[in-house]
Amino acid sequence: MTTPVTQDCHYLSISGISCAGCVAAVETALRNIPGVTEANVNFAERTAQVIGSPDSATLIQAVQAAGYDAVEQRGFTAFTAEAERDAVENAHYQRLIRNTLVAGTLAVPLMLAEMLGYLPVLATTMGQMFWIITGLLTLVVLIYSGGHFFTGAWRQFRYHNANMDTLIALGTGSAWFYSMLVALFPGDIPSLAQNAYFEAAVTIIALINLGAALESRARGKASRAIQRLLGLQSRTARVVEGDRERDVPIETLNVGVLIRVRPGEKIPVDGVVTGGQSTIDEAMLTGEPLPVSKQEGDFVTGGTLNQKGTLIFRATQVGEDTILAHIVASVRQAQGSKLPIGRLVDRVAAVFVPMVLIIAVLTALVWFNFGPVPKAGYMLVTSLTVLIIACPCALGLATPISIMIGVGKAAEYGILVRDGEALQRVGQMTTVVLDKTGTVTVGRPTVSALIVAEGFDETDVFRQVAGLEAGSEHPLAQAILSAAVDRGVTVPSLQHFQTFTGQGISGEVEGQSLLVGNRYLLDTFGVDMTAFESHAVRLAATGQTPVFIAIDGQAAGVIAVSDPVKPDSLAAIQRLRELGLRVVLLSGDHKATVAAIAAQVGIEAEAVYAERLPTDKANVITSLQASGEVVGMVGDGINDAPALAYADIGLAIGSGADIAIESAGITLVRGSLHGIADAVALSRAVLVNIRQNLFGAFLYNGLGIPVAAGALYPVTGVLLNPMLAGAAMALSSFTVVSNANRLRGFQPKGTPII
Repeated sequence: MTTPVTQDCHYLSISGISCAGCVAAVETALRNIPGVTEANVNFAERTAQVIGSPDSATLIQAVQAAGYDAVEQRGFTAFTAEAERDAVENAHYQRLIRNTLVAGTLAVPLMLAEMLGYLPVLATTMGQMFWIITGLLTLVVLIYSGGHFFTGAWRQFRYHNANMDTLIALGTGSAWFYSMLVALFPGDIPSLAQNAYFEAAVTIIALINLGAALESRARGKASRAIQRLLGLQSRTARVVEGDRERDVPIETLNVGVLIRVRPGEKIPVDGVVTGGQSTIDEAMLTGEPLPVSKQEGDFVTGGTLNQKGTLIFRATQVGEDTILAHIVASVRQAQGSKLPIGRLVDRVAAVFVPMVLIIAVLTALVWFNFGPVPKAGYMLVTSLTVLIIACPCALGLATPISIMIGVGKAAEYGILVRDGEALQRVGQMTTVVLDKTGTVTVGRPTVSALIVAEGFDETDVFRQVAGLEAGSEHPLAQAILSAAVDRGVTVPSLQHFQTFTGQGISGEVEGQSLLVGNRYLLDTFGVDMTAFESHAVRLAATGQTPVFIAIDGQAAGVIAVSDPVKPDSLAAIQRLRELGLRVVLLSGDHKATVAAIAAQVGIEAEAVYAERLPTDKANVITSLQASGEVVGMVGDGINDAPALAYADIGLAIGSGADIAIESAGITLVRGSLHGIADAVALSRAVLVNIRQNLFGAFLYNGLGIPVAAGALYPVTGVLLNPMLAGAAMALSSFTVVSNANRLRGFQPKGTPII
């Protein structure tokens, strides 16, 4: 027997990546490790998410072997250390601004002197000395303000790679080297080729540092959703130890400790109340504006806000096991994922820098062989401009930055996206299939009637049914058990319990055999329920669910369970239609019950599928797909899991069963169907934004590189100035990030929960 291989998820902070080519190099290095099943690098966040069996040390070694550095983010500290990460990002931003100012100190006077015609010529001794000193000052600036480009390029060269640093280092380095030759040996250079490009080199360094600083600040704004989620987390907890209390960091908490929370404080971790009474603001989880009453035995969630009373609770989930930690992890994982179109862009980016280098060499050869005099000058300017203007950064940022902001914005509205593909698919959805119980309805059914056959005692029947339902977790079972508590019924013990998925249950209570479920189940067992047919039809017509009861093979009665429609279901379904979606209601409930609920929320009779078993629900999904529909399934129960898995995109209600949530690509934290409309609207906005980014990035490079190579020279007689190329390159990434940041202002019609 083989032991299953453990698949762990590792998060790494990657340093040294400067463009999409770096992303491809790191991902290739990680994916080539035996045991790694998936590796995604988020260029916008400079992080890597790796799934597989290798340990973190092996992963870090692979990243270092590719010419980069990595540090593992461990456990919940990967998320609670966001403040430290912000400090690092701010220090990086300050360093880039410093580099810009230093380079600008030399670049601005040189540019002004050139524009005003004050720069001396090389023909004089004083002129030569001026340019030699300028060259040395330029070298100092290149080392101080541009040293990271050169060290990055050298590191890539050592590992037989090339990236954006390579292009910048080659471009500015070539300009400086050629200019120093001209300054040192003017007599050996033809007079027409005696041009120095020191001001171009320092200006390019200044502009690229400035662009990187603006991009860094814009990227910081893009990740605010994670910061807002983490802002819900308390930093410390007040632990009760006998007669004394002490504040401890939440990272040190263990399951089982007692914690006291006073009015106005946040619940630090998940747990069960053991003492006190209070009301809790759970809007961050449910979106419900009204506070929820909590007392002994109730569950409290980390990140929610205690309002009036004092509570003592026992921690049940701490660290990365809390609900808030799972939400943050879900957002982080989705932000690091890729859309299908993003993988295509990655393949283009992987060969982008080598192609630019080839184009630069070809440009130099063409101008050297066919260009006008001075050939060396034209050759240098055009090849330098090609190297500088090419921007793999804009290409690499186009997709991940929009995904990162879109997923974060979704989290603000209570929509947890599993990955980038789910984000894309929900926007492409044409038909949305809704489960009834807990999705369209409130999901908290109550017993509304009990009708028993002649010869049966109503109290005895209800007591035995409650005993049978004690073995089930179905919402209808919970309704019956809740009614038993209200009536003061003592629930008897249960034996030989059995579940018939989507139909009902059976078992032995007080020595009698019970069968409780829908008409199909009782017909299967040969129980004649004809006497209760009229009652069932009457109850179902008003939206109540009839549940049939048989005792020892005889029809014993029917119990009615009522589950009201959510107040906002009708408005939400109207929004879905306004978005161009077809809405279908799919349920295993009685046909008349489902039809009544559909009428209340405005779903047409032809779009209603009732009395469907879990396998039948999956068949309905595949049938709709066969007709050309892109189908989304929304559900919250075990019965919905097959349909969720078969759908093009599954959406689970966050309060539902774990198996339903695991089968879904998107989880709606709050129960409102408005979350579906919000998800669709947001997905479409993200996809439009990504297309804009990609169009801009490809257009910029597609037009910029030929112009830089001198394609317009035969017509205009003018070459693109390398400094303008540097400015354009610096602004291209900032433009992409700024365009993506427009998503931060996107507001669906729903209400944000964080």
